[in-house]
This record gives sequence, C-alpha cells and structure tokens, in this order.
Amino acid sequence: MSAADQIEGAPHPRDTPVLYGQEAAEQAFLAAHATGRLHHGWLLSGPRGVGKATLAWSIARFLLATPPLEDEGLFGAPPAPTTLRIDPDHPVARRMAAGAEPGLKVITRTPSPTTDRLRDQIVVDDIRALAGFFHLSATDGGRRVVIVDAADEMNPSAANALLKMLEEPPARATLLLVSHQPSALLPTIRSRCRVLRLAPLAPDAMTQALAQSGIEATDASLAELSGGSVGAALQLSLLDGLGTYAELLSILGTSPSPARARAVRLAEAAAARGAEAKLDLLFTLLDILLARLARRGATGAAPQVEICRGEAEFLRRLAPTPQSGRAWATLAQETAARARHGRAVNLDPAALVLDTLIKIGQTVPA
Repeated sequence: MSAADQIEGAPHPRDTPVLYGQEAAEQAFLAAHATGRLHHGWLLSGPRGVGKATLAWSIARFLLATPPLEDEGLFGAPPAPTTLRIDPDHPVARRMAAGAEPGLKVITRTPSPTTDRLRDQIVVDDIRALAGFFHLSATDGGRRVVIVDAADEMNPSAANALLKMLEEPPARATLLLVSHQPSALLPTIRSRCRVLRLAPLAPDAMTQALAQSGIEATDASLAELSGGSVGAALQLSLLDGLGTYAELLSILGTSPSPARARAVRLAEAAAARGAEAKLDLLFTLLDILLARLARRGATGAAPQVEICRGEAEFLRRLAPTPQSGRAWATLAQETAARARHGRAVNLDPAALVLDTLIKIGQTVPA
C-alpha cells in the first residue's frame, strides 16, 4: 500500500532523484536562497502529479545539506548554488532516504488511533506535534524543515494551528506546504507564504519523468491524456488508460446507440470487486472525453495531439457546432454530479457506468 503522500505505483517523492520540467520553480527558489533572506513559508501549488512533493523533498534536502550563506571574506563570497541537487552519498541525503533526518518533519494524514485506518484529514494533533519537533531540535542551532503534504487536507483546527506557526515562525525554520487547491486554504495562510507554481509537464519532460519511474512513453499521447501530470500518467500507464480511452471512443462511435454488449463488459470490468482504481480511471476518462468534445464544438479546432488514432474525426463528427459543444459541456456537469451522487449512495457501479454511456449516446447530434 502506498503512503498518504505517495501516488499508487509511483516511487515516493523522497526517492525521486531528478525533478523534470519544473526548472522555473527550482530557479525561483534558488534565487530567493541566494539573497540570504529566505522566506519561512512556501506554498508549492499546481495540479496533482506535476512534482510538487518531489520539489518539496528536494528543497528540504538542499536546505539541510547546504551551509548558510556567509558574508564576503578575504577571498569573496562563494558562488551561489545553481541546483537543488545534493549528492546521494551526502549524510543528509542518506539520513533522509532512511527516514532518520532529525532536521526534517513530514506532516501527512495519519491513522486513527481507534480504527487504525488512515484519516481523511490532517488533524490538529498532527500540527501540534511540530511544537515538540522545534523545541527538541532547537538546541543544535541547525535549520529545521517541515513538509505538509497536502496542506489542502488539513481540517479547520489543524489549519488554524499551522497559521499560528506561520505568524510566529521558529528561528531557522522553513515550512513547505504542498497544495493541489490553494483556494481551499485559509487566505491568511496563503498570504504568509511565498508561492511556487508548478505547471503541467511538456511531452519531453513527461517522457523523461516516466522513464525515471521505469515506464517508456514514446509519443505525446500519454502526456496529452494525463494533462501533463506525471502522477496521472503513471496511473494511466499501469491501468492501460490509453487502451480504455480508445475502447470508449470505439463503443461510443456507434452512437446514438452505443455498442451495448461491449459497454456492459467495460462497465462490469470497472465495477468488479477490488477494481476501485479502474472505476476511478473510467470516470476520469469520461470527464476528459466530454471536455474534449465540448472544446471541439466550441472552438471548431481539431486537437493538437490525438490521444488515439481516429480521435480527431470522432470529435469532429460528434461535436460539429458550437451548439453541440454547449450540449457536451452541460452533459459533462450533469454526468459528473450523477457519478458523485451515485458513488456516495453506493449505487451499483456497473449500472452507473452503463447509464452514463447511454446518456452520452443520447446527446450525439442527429
């Protein structure tokens, strides 16, 4: 089972040696570090899976392994670092890899003491533990780094406790907040942090990042389907997302009456016991497909990258006009709401998937 701060099937962020495609964010942090007046709070924002946690671990490793900047001496100040990379054999890197670095505290969702199941939120006790961390660690005068992953998962009490620390930060402490949805955070937390925004990865960077995780991607289809998210691309690759998307287009290509037998098989496979990840993937792919249909109808432009062969013609045929684009956009909202409600009340997943496919078929323009 993956940890709370780890994507299923992907290496843990602390074990990811190179961060691809986020050079701008890395250089922005290094530029701030070079001034000698480093901000105590950093908000690492961007879509899921683009490298925010990996960047947080890279920054933590860099800060704990890099001596403080010194005033110019007889021979002048040493050159400022140009990369966050720390030699894997450095003592700090080795301790972090072993989970034994005393200068680092990682806050994630923790198991409930009553059920031993992972909580849905970061609770106030998780944040209060930082007080002991700072108190016990302050005697050696070294730098201290905290990673909160993900800050969006804090409940209100935890958020308020963290806010107090941001308002009165301990000396030589740096707090790194990983956030998928910064708008969900308290405005006062956002205002006390410097923001590093991470963007979706370009296809070349995506290929490099996936290769680092042991997955070969030879074209831009995976980057396009994943929206530039390495985490999403890993899940798509492990669950054959490209093949499932192609099957969806093939099933719906027979609209206004989808190929029912194949639709039933697809729905039953995604709804099988233990296949929750496949069910999540299927609804994600349906959202992507409806969004691409709405965009094709609204703009009249073919996609720059075809996710699978024949997709451009499929989109053109099913979304020929702005009116059809609006119809697809409306359906996207309706099906997303229906899926959330159906799963919340434990409707039969296979029936929910099949109903969604039929609704899509009924929206195809005559």
